Amino acid sequence: MTESWVNYAERIGVDLHLELSGPGGRRAALTRALREAVRGGRLAPGTRLPPYRSLAADLGVARNTVADAYAELVAEGWLTARQGSGTRVAERARPSRRAVGVPARASARARGPRHDLRQGRPDASAFPRAAWAASYRRALQAAPSEAFGPGDPAGRRELRETLAEYLARARGVRTEPDRIVICSGFAHALRLLFGRDTPGVPGGTGRPGGTGRSGGTGGPGAGGGAAGGGVLRGPLGVEGYGLGFHRELLAAAGVRTVPLPLDEHGARVAALGRERAVLLTPAHQFPTGGPLRPERRAAVIDWARARGSVVLEDDYDGEFRYDRRPVGALQGLDPERVIHIGSVSKSLSPALRLGWMVLPERYVEPVLAAKGEREGWASVPDQLALADFVAQGSYDRHVRRMRQRYRGRRDRLVAALAERAPHIEVTGVAAGLHAVLRLPPGTEQSVVEAAARRGVALDGLAAFRHPDGPASAGDGLVVGYAAPADHAYGVALEALCEVLAAA
Repeated sequence: MTESWVNYAERIGVDLHLELSGPGGRRAALTRALREAVRGGRLAPGTRLPPYRSLAADLGVARNTVADAYAELVAEGWLTARQGSGTRVAERARPSRRAVGVPARASARARGPRHDLRQGRPDASAFPRAAWAASYRRALQAAPSEAFGPGDPAGRRELRETLAEYLARARGVRTEPDRIVICSGFAHALRLLFGRDTPGVPGGTGRPGGTGRSGGTGGPGAGGGAAGGGVLRGPLGVEGYGLGFHRELLAAAGVRTVPLPLDEHGARVAALGRERAVLLTPAHQFPTGGPLRPERRAAVIDWARARGSVVLEDDYDGEFRYDRRPVGALQGLDPERVIHIGSVSKSLSPALRLGWMVLPERYVEPVLAAKGEREGWASVPDQLALADFVAQGSYDRHVRRMRQRYRGRRDRLVAALAERAPHIEVTGVAAGLHAVLRLPPGTEQSVVEAAARRGVALDGLAAFRHPDGPASAGDGLVVGYAAPADHAYGVALEALCEVLAAA
């Protein structure tokens, strides 16, 4: 015997499909099917089941068959039955991880470390839910109908106009809406600029079937990537320390990266030679900290002009500064030689997947051609909501609030280390969401392992070093102070100090 029943939302609020099969008759088959639905998570704790008379009518069975099945599952603890409240899935009847094919080891990984002090992670609990929800509602109500059709690969005009005003005011960026292209973040921007799977389009040829509105002529950095694709091509100069994920992405696109030496004033750009482009974090070098020195900012622009090259500016941590005056965007020195890239991953949430590229005019059409005829990455409703969020001043208020909160976190970290581990030097703390803790030579790996044994997740400096570059930063830890919730931060600092006291 095999029967099936699909219950509709008006019965219990969810759709559910039960297969009634196997030995033992209809009561045993129904009991088994309901038990598996609860165990597998298809019937969530607290879900109200239909009255047994209704279910019996749907299945074409006797009422007593359903009543007996319910009674057996109540006795086993899978269901609860109360007068006036009906029969419900028991609150303690949680789905079995193994029943839905999730290994126990994966479940342990999903719980994560006890103390998360990894870099690059904002405080997720601080997301401005009420203000964002208000912007989302206003944006949806004001959006024209065409906003819900195929999206423009450049991004919504509303957001590009708002960003042009905000970036000029807050970061000193000189641009206009038509030179901004919305993307899903910095990694997506790199894929568009260098990706192997994007067409090599000479500057100013326009999108396929387009008119080439930029009218540019390209340049040594445009068109024909090193591996036959991408808007730009290598070799690409990069800072000697940076995110390995970005280097891997570039390597997969066939782009050779050349590490630049670092010191306390940022990348030593005088080492640049015949590279076609250079990628820098001038507002706050990642991960060692500190802005690019003013004379080096001017020098890299001079290099780009002389070579016909381009500078990629990762505006990392541009909003979060504490003990110094704001550092304007490098792009403001020469909008035709700098590609400015930013996102809301640190300032709002990485879950939003929204970023932007501010492009020299000659790169606008090649990037749009690489992106495709339609927006396939960044949610249009999210773009409209962000435009409203910025325009209403909510973004500025949130950044100011988080700047104050993160500064307090940083101060607690510095104070705790001064008291508990005074032999540890703390650097790179004038801005950003992390600090660099200098360690005695040869101790980094052992300290990272000791921290892991205590449930403290953090990174060693060596993890960020370019494989072809010198270990100029020495031994150290990269400690993020933004991710833990307020109630958990003190405990995390205590665990960190205990590890460092023995270093």
